[in-house]
Amino acid sequence: MLKAILFVLFWISAASAQQKGWEKEWNEILAAAKKEGKVVVAGSPDPVMRTDIIPRFTSRFGIQVEFLGGRASQYLAKYKTERAAGIYAVDIFLTGPDSTAPVLYGEKLIDPVRPPLILPEVLEGAKWKVGKPWFIDPEEKFVLRTFRSVNDLLFVNTDYVKLEEFRSSKDLLNPKWRGKISAEDPFVSGSGANSVAGFLVQLGEEFLKKLYIDQKTVISRERRQFTDWLARGTYPICLNCRQDDVRPLQKEGFKLTELYEMSDIPAHVNGSPWLLTVANKPPHPNAARIFANWIASKEGLELYSRGYGTATLRTDVDESFLDQKSVPRTGVKYFDDTDWHWVVTGRREAREKAQQLLKEQGLK
Repeated sequence: MLKAILFVLFWISAASAQQKGWEKEWNEILAAAKKEGKVVVAGSPDPVMRTDIIPRFTSRFGIQVEFLGGRASQYLAKYKTERAAGIYAVDIFLTGPDSTAPVLYGEKLIDPVRPPLILPEVLEGAKWKVGKPWFIDPEEKFVLRTFRSVNDLLFVNTDYVKLEEFRSSKDLLNPKWRGKISAEDPFVSGSGANSVAGFLVQLGEEFLKKLYIDQKTVISRERRQFTDWLARGTYPICLNCRQDDVRPLQKEGFKLTELYEMSDIPAHVNGSPWLLTVANKPPHPNAARIFANWIASKEGLELYSRGYGTATLRTDVDESFLDQKSVPRTGVKYFDDTDWHWVVTGRREAREKAQQLLKEQGLK
């Protein structure tokens, strides 16, 4: 009995010492981060980043966030030009898979994200739905995935369109919707290009041509423009509107609704809005560690999830505020649009084929 008591006391003492160990290291990193003064984060211009994440992080840690928001193709081109000149100006990337896999990882522009993680709540397997922090790159240490949500297939304005009018993909080809559909430019890396790749693989060349050419789908590179079109009913069907752009309009009373699947297009999941990576040779290494740990914590991810409207991979994040159709159901097997192999091979090939097909049909 005495041996058992001593063992328990030893285990408690060891656990306490381990906890104090990480806390001591955390406080040292935080002190060094405050001296650095800021962290530079590059990512998509999501409103939640500026309105929620940056203010909370700065308030919590006293560290400023310089946010480089824009198209990944643009800020990555600038980043690579600066690197070639010996200038390392970014600490953290919050980017989609099409930029993360072939560019950041493929061109060795990032350092492993696993070593900088220190918070027990980030490292503890029980806090994650997959049983551990999910590093999705082949080496399992460079790219951390923190979200897994059911894709919205499209948005409609129900003042002009009834949901029951869209039961299968063929309904999108109804002549009554000609000139009433908008989409993001399929020739630019992003959701527009990914959509045409998916349509090609799932529904074939003829469907793709009929949807984008015959239906006179209107193309734009300005995501807020086609969200505005959706709200005004100018183009009441939107193939690539984003939840974080649509949600404020829904709160204002606009009747905008997501459609997640059709009879011949099963629901998919993806890792939007971003994958977490740490830049190679970050200019503010300690501030980068603080940000990487915090954004992957319960507080950071729940805040982002609430603002963006997407399900995280954490087990302790409240999901009651989400559209439950966007939360993957237990036991359901989904096609994963952020699967590493699909991103670097299948989708890339399908995207290029779809783009060539549309060019041949006169879409530019």
